[in-house]
Amino acid sequence: MTSLRDAIEKRISHLTGRTLGGVDYTEPKGDPGLFGPDTVAWQVHGEFTPMMCGGVSALLLQTLHPLALAGIWDHSHFRQDMIGRLRRTSQFIAVTTFGARDDAERVIERVRRVHDGVHGHAADGTPYAANDPELLVWVHVAEMSRFLAAHMRYRNPRLSLENQDRYFDETARVAEALGARHVPRSRAAIDAYLERQRRYLVCDTRTRDVTDVLLHALPPNPIFRSAGTLFMRAGIDLLPSWAATLLSLEMSRLERHAVRGGIRAIAPVMRWAVRNGSYRRALERMQAREQAQR
Repeated sequence: MTSLRDAIEKRISHLTGRTLGGVDYTEPKGDPGLFGPDTVAWQVHGEFTPMMCGGVSALLLQTLHPLALAGIWDHSHFRQDMIGRLRRTSQFIAVTTFGARDDAERVIERVRRVHDGVHGHAADGTPYAANDPELLVWVHVAEMSRFLAAHMRYRNPRLSLENQDRYFDETARVAEALGARHVPRSRAAIDAYLERQRRYLVCDTRTRDVTDVLLHALPPNPIFRSAGTLFMRAGIDLLPSWAATLLSLEMSRLERHAVRGGIRAIAPVMRWAVRNGSYRRALERMQAREQAQR
């Protein structure tokens, strides 16, 4: 049983980027980072299963924006390293959410420098740049909206509208630190933004190529491969219905029911296996301050 638990945690640590190193979530004691344990961001980002489902869904949604897609197409080795992309994104979310302030600001600055070199022209000749404030808003909204959707489906379906608004208001600070402007900061604003963006979204040959690579980026181990397939299907299920239709990834009601049941079945196992995730280590960092004050 211990070896199984270790194997699952090792795999999760690999996928979430914790094995990339460079961050000690337990230090310095008492540093709340950009958010802190009382925020909704800590609640939403604190569990692997919904975050993995939401992350897959966010990447699928992002590919529908021609300029975001062009950046992936021109500046990443997505065919050979889609899992690496997932890992780096996961690490960024973990560090900016749960890391100490200096660590969070350091990874934000690192991403800003990377973005400075990501520019070019989309398939239709439209220029793009990863540090374009409007493009940064798209990437941010795609991620946060899907993370929250996954949290409400698989962790807390009763999260109040007030706390949903708090979540978007809290996480907007990271997008703004990256250079985004006019970031929507409430559930209503997020929904309105996505509706406005629909006219600009397309699914072409490049989109299908990237999504096909993503949906088949699965580990060779049969057990983890089965779990990975389930996560991919759950990511599709979390898409807005219009996005799934645009991507030709519609699912039947029966399949949706099966996927949701599967995720709910494995979520407790994942929760049991993760003993040293970034959320728990960050809690240790904050509890050390409370103990010192007693």
